[in-house]
Amino acid sequence: MTTTVPEPVAGARTGLAGALVVPATLFVAIGLLGPIAILFRYSLNQFIPGQFMVDGLVIDNYVKFFTDSYYLNVLARTVKVAVICTVVCLIMGFPLAYVLARMESRFKNLLIMLVVLPLFVGNAVRAAGWMTAFGSRGALNASLMGLGLIDQPLEIMYTENAVLIGIIAVNLPFMVLTLQSVIEGIPRNVEEAAFSLGAGPAAMFRRVLWPLALPGILAGTILTFILAMNAYATPVLLGGPKFQMMGPLVYGQFAQQNNWPFGGAISFILMTATILLTVAANLIVQRRYR
Repeated sequence: MTTTVPEPVAGARTGLAGALVVPATLFVAIGLLGPIAILFRYSLNQFIPGQFMVDGLVIDNYVKFFTDSYYLNVLARTVKVAVICTVVCLIMGFPLAYVLARMESRFKNLLIMLVVLPLFVGNAVRAAGWMTAFGSRGALNASLMGLGLIDQPLEIMYTENAVLIGIIAVNLPFMVLTLQSVIEGIPRNVEEAAFSLGAGPAAMFRRVLWPLALPGILAGTILTFILAMNAYATPVLLGGPKFQMMGPLVYGQFAQQNNWPFGGAISFILMTATILLTVAANLIVQRRYR
């Protein structure tokens, strides 16, 4: 026997749902779109030393960015780091997420808590912890020298590798938690059916598990890529002044150079590049597995 919800009741529920969405929509519009619009307007102003900012409608700041090889190299380096971190997080995170999703042990919640635990510590604190490990007299070099594996300390600090390790450590929990929630929604009998039809583990993964987990894969890669593109504390502390990324570059223009127009232009370029790369990657993946 089926029951039909009266139209007035259904309409009232729809109206209530719409009313509940309005506050969040206004908050996003004011708190996100407002600052973005202000930044874009600032980016069209002129910067004159001693006068801070002069109102105008010019694209000089964008021309300056795209005609200077230094800034283009910073953008390319940021994209490179973000792509590497995203790929590594996916490769490392998928097996762990699969194990957690399929685990029935009483220790499952404990393992999930261990994955979540790093999120309770700020990025700056975690980067400072890596500094104590990667320093010339840090735990890593001290251990290797104590074992007689090296004679001189390894130069890890203020390198691209240090930044990569730091950002991967920050972003990996987000990838694992996103994938785990999606894999848990995939019935086990789907995998068992693939095995019963003669598929091996590799074929099952490629033809069954990967396509079904694709929504979580896309969500996890988007999240980790955006976080890596906009990383600030980790590049500053582990990369130093010689390893510039877009986040620290934006901060330097606003807080140190007081060049708000150019800082606004860099911010808008960073946001636009992140959105375009994310959308392009999603379109390619979705078309491949359509």
